[in-house]
Amino acid sequence: MHIDLNDPAQFTLEAVRQLVRAGNGAVHNQLRVTRAGLAYLSTVVGGADLDGLAFRLETWAAGSGCVGEQAAADDAWVQQIFEALRRNWPTPSSDFIDMY
Repeated sequence: MHIDLNDPAQFTLEAVRQLVRAGNGAVHNQLRVTRAGLAYLSTVVGGADLDGLAFRLETWAAGSGCVGEQAAADDAWVQQIFEALRRNWPTPSSDFIDMY
């Protein structure tokens, strides 16, 4: 699943909630945004495979509760991720966002 951050019909709080819900909490996840504005969850994390990325958030460790059903039910968490995307697209403050 991905969200086109250029499309207001796709870039919604509910879409971010669905993206968070789709993550597998048993593995590390990283929210990444391509230079074209596609936000997606990746199990390739850290500084690996960065070609074509505009920015990425910090890695969410396996078992941390940052993705999955419970994380998606946390309105404050989903809003925080939505705002991090909104603030950093299309002009990211950095290619690595760890304060949001």
